[in-house]
Amino acid sequence: MTKQSWARRADKPVDLKGNPFFLNEKQIKWVRITLAQMSREEKIGQLFCLCSVEGTQEEAEAVFRVCKPGGMMLRPMCTEQAVQLTAALDKLSTIPMLIAANLEKGGNGIVTEGTLLGSPLEVAATDDPEMAEKLGATCAEEAAAVGCNWAFAPIVDIDCNFRNPITNTRTYGSDPERVKRMGLAYLRAVQSHGMAACFKHFPGDGVDERDQHLLSSINSLSCREWDRTYGAIYRACIGAGALTCMVGHILQPAYSRKLDPSLRDEDILPASLSSELKLGLLRGILGFNGLIVTDATTMAGFSIPMPREKAVPAVIASGADVFLFSRNLEEDVAFMRRGVEEGTITSARLDEAVTRILALKAALRLNERKHAPSLEEARAAVGSARHHDWAAECADRSVTLVKEEKGVLPISAEKYRRVLFCPIEGGEGFIYTNRAGVCAQFQAMLEQEGFHVDVFVPKQGMEGLMTRTTDITKNYDLILYLANMSTKSNQTVVRIEWQQPMGANVPCYIHQVPTIFISVENPYHLQDVPRVRTFVNAYCSGETNLKAVLDKLMGRSPFKGINPVDPFCGKWDARL
Repeated sequence: MTKQSWARRADKPVDLKGNPFFLNEKQIKWVRITLAQMSREEKIGQLFCLCSVEGTQEEAEAVFRVCKPGGMMLRPMCTEQAVQLTAALDKLSTIPMLIAANLEKGGNGIVTEGTLLGSPLEVAATDDPEMAEKLGATCAEEAAAVGCNWAFAPIVDIDCNFRNPITNTRTYGSDPERVKRMGLAYLRAVQSHGMAACFKHFPGDGVDERDQHLLSSINSLSCREWDRTYGAIYRACIGAGALTCMVGHILQPAYSRKLDPSLRDEDILPASLSSELKLGLLRGILGFNGLIVTDATTMAGFSIPMPREKAVPAVIASGADVFLFSRNLEEDVAFMRRGVEEGTITSARLDEAVTRILALKAALRLNERKHAPSLEEARAAVGSARHHDWAAECADRSVTLVKEEKGVLPISAEKYRRVLFCPIEGGEGFIYTNRAGVCAQFQAMLEQEGFHVDVFVPKQGMEGLMTRTTDITKNYDLILYLANMSTKSNQTVVRIEWQQPMGANVPCYIHQVPTIFISVENPYHLQDVPRVRTFVNAYCSGETNLKAVLDKLMGRSPFKGINPVDPFCGKWDARL
């Protein structure tokens, strides 16, 4: 495929009858009539999918005074507020809106009362695509009940690099085949419920050890290796009828150079701004006909490559259909408008983008729906007993015994009466963060089982004044660590920070006292505690997961999870 051939795709008519829209004549007529009746300003508004920060009608009305957006993403809020907001947006819009949410772990991605079924990595640890189907069904049923119609999932990134600061438990693991199976199961379940899925983050996160929230990161695979891994997953998603794809602020230099050999290093752009990756690779080579949305344009990975006044229209001009979020709405709309007026975005490209937006809405039958969800219907669906049962099943089947010292398990209050508990809590983050108070909750659960639990408090003092070994060996039958540290945006490295003085809580009594290390949010802690002989991964810090961990430690339930990643981080000593 030459540069000229894929560049011409910008003006190619959208196939409304083909995959993934499959519109009938009546739906096609609605798309064409609606487009023909829209003003240029209305078309520009449709390009924007914004983020509701406050979740209020007043905020929505303020947005509509600037433009009439095509979509809105909701952050988690209470069920009543979500129902009220989607109803308000419906009344404000003349063209039905796309209502999106990060439905990655369950209905809790849009409503605070929603079911946390489990992280994608937790689901992957069951090694059963049916569990991914249940995750997709939970997300779709609970989100649709409050008016959502667009899931920003499945995440089909591959956790290739254990140092990556953002993928981790958000992925279905490091095996491309498992990622594909799980991603497809989720995708089909969501779309079978009448909701659009969005596979992300093209061209693939998880290779770099840097975060696209903070810079334009890089997928450094060769074209052949990319085709075998990420490319195979994307082809499968496209073949399964995925309606939308989210492109990241991630470079794929090998394919950029292959599709445009004239590119200099400084000219290579992340997919969100790259015509060769969106038009040449995603639309051309992979054959994706659905809607392309950028990842959040508030990220530094989007802002760094070029000035924002150029980047905003460049997103659409280079092949994306939807511009996600805004740093300043008035400014970004003005930048987009100027791009249209000056011809950066041609009228044909603008119409193509809006056509795909309307086609997605028609495929979801949004123009045919007559009423907004009721609060009663929403409350009946959100946090249902069936979904909570699925969450318990997922937790039971996913908790993984990574390695075990003979004779340590199972534990009981009779066998290990006196427990030294060493909690390790991560700090609070913005979006993808661990649940606070998990260590204290697990301590209380141990005490309810009859264990006498002391929380480790280091004795202050340097060499010669530290805790005596005999104070540990004589007073405790078991040392138990619980780490609640998740990777998250805006934190480049997540590693255990040990207590002073001199790493006082490092597990250095493993030869004298049975020691168990449990991680509930990050499967890679063995890089910091390689010689711990009994290590458990839970992949999620929900209350259901904590209960499953305790049941397995005490022998009431067997460990069933399989490792969806290499928890030993490639280090030989971690296997000892």
